[in-house]
Amino acid sequence: MLVKTQGIVLKSIKYGETSLIVDIFTEALGLRKYIVSGVRKKNARIGASLLQVMSHVEIVAYEREGKDLNRLTEIRSSVVYQSIPLDIHKGAVGLFMAEIAQKTLREAEANQPLFQFLSSSFAHLDRHTGNVANLPLSFLLEFSGFLGFLPESDPDEKELFFDLKNGVFCIHQPMHAYFLDITYSKILYLLLNAQFEASHTIPLKVEQRRYLLAKLLDFYRLHIENFPTINSHLILQEILG
Repeated sequence: MLVKTQGIVLKSIKYGETSLIVDIFTEALGLRKYIVSGVRKKNARIGASLLQVMSHVEIVAYEREGKDLNRLTEIRSSVVYQSIPLDIHKGAVGLFMAEIAQKTLREAEANQPLFQFLSSSFAHLDRHTGNVANLPLSFLLEFSGFLGFLPESDPDEKELFFDLKNGVFCIHQPMHAYFLDITYSKILYLLLNAQFEASHTIPLKVEQRRYLLAKLLDFYRLHIENFPTINSHLILQEILG
């Protein structure tokens, strides 16, 4: 059957001489994998530029029941980013967000709130005029809510340590290695209680961002079975400092 829906490209890889295989998180069907034939030909009807990671597109797909790989029959741009393609910092943040989504979303089913969150996150990244260095941290925290393990955000004033393993703040330092000390627990609290769009208002040093990013990836590993290796955070560190 033919399905028309909005989608966000999360991964795009070459297939054969002229084709691409793309992972698209769609509004109607959730995460889907498609093959687009002939897209890399010189006079292709569908240009490969439409299928770059982060692209917000409108697609018509031929879906076959029980098939993991289907075909796109039509595609056009739905949202044209103005600054992401020109800003190396925004590009690095966007690639990180896309990789996290692509490697953690498993089920192919519609999730309108999640689609709206991803769409609005990339839109905010594109229009934001301030520092974007804190956005990966804020994204990981908000996205974890859609995956089912959002950290506690309203601790008691005596709960000064954040337990990564259990996702809660606690009074005493945990007896295992997966926790944040008092300083980083406070930073985490501030990020949890700030809107994604306001994360840039929290002052962080480079080493603090790097440390907290590593710990939040540990947090994901603790709560997602077989959590895959993430590569784009290395690019973040190189570009954002």
